[in-house]
Amino acid sequence: MILVLAACSSVSQPPAGQSGRDASRVATTQSDRYSLQQDRAPTTPLNPSLIREVVPEPVARTMAGNRSPYTVNGRTYQVMATEEGFQQTGLASWYGEKFHGHLTSNGEIFDMYQVSAAHTSLPIPSFVRVTNLENQRSIIARVNDRGPFHDNRVIDMSYAAAYRLGFHNQGTALVHVEAVAPGQQGVILASASGAATSTPAVSASGRYLQAGAFSDLGAAQRLSDRLRSMTSRPVFIRSIEAAATRQSLHRVRVGPIADSGELQSITDSMLAAGLDEPYVVNE
Repeated sequence: MILVLAACSSVSQPPAGQSGRDASRVATTQSDRYSLQQDRAPTTPLNPSLIREVVPEPVARTMAGNRSPYTVNGRTYQVMATEEGFQQTGLASWYGEKFHGHLTSNGEIFDMYQVSAAHTSLPIPSFVRVTNLENQRSIIARVNDRGPFHDNRVIDMSYAAAYRLGFHNQGTALVHVEAVAPGQQGVILASASGAATSTPAVSASGRYLQAGAFSDLGAAQRLSDRLRSMTSRPVFIRSIEAAATRQSLHRVRVGPIADSGELQSITDSMLAAGLDEPYVVNE
């Protein structure tokens, strides 16, 4: 069990060119487990076309990776009985070649070229929507590992997941994590190029507040920045091209938000801040 739990070690800010995984924090008893002392990006370049989309599906959980409580580096963690309703905002890091080909906490083989994630307390396996709040890219990831065992990290992403989220060239990124049940994942519009914005997936019960629509992308970005200081919900820009004019329209949205009370609370906050009244949209 100790070997399996250590599959996802703690993390720290890396030197340039290294990942968010700090090998120096791995327990000494695990020092011979990996051929690399420091984690790093793949030496064989990642092919973005080979990254498979993660589609939530019904799961059959076992005790593998779900023993609770468990202790790592002197700290005890509890595994949640259910991921339903789980949300979290904080720093994400990534892990790569050092751990590639080794066992994850539930006995699967870690593949840095595919999308997966590690979390200290979510049931394994489970599915989460991770949104990079610094660029609004969003993906679905499957949690199959434990970690990161560091106070200021909330989730550890595979290298491919960090690539899709746009933070593979840095150690960490501020993200919003939300559990996704099978059938609620919607469609992911994540851009790997960096130019286009992404839309968080739409859940079956998800609704969005549209705060504004602009022909000027800069105006949309300024409103987005302001809204992020008012809510912990993902704020993103959905850009479309009007067929009649061939001009882009940039729509600023908050969500998804299933709870009607929360919809009203965010609306009230926006009105109190002197913003236009938003309206609810369903995609």
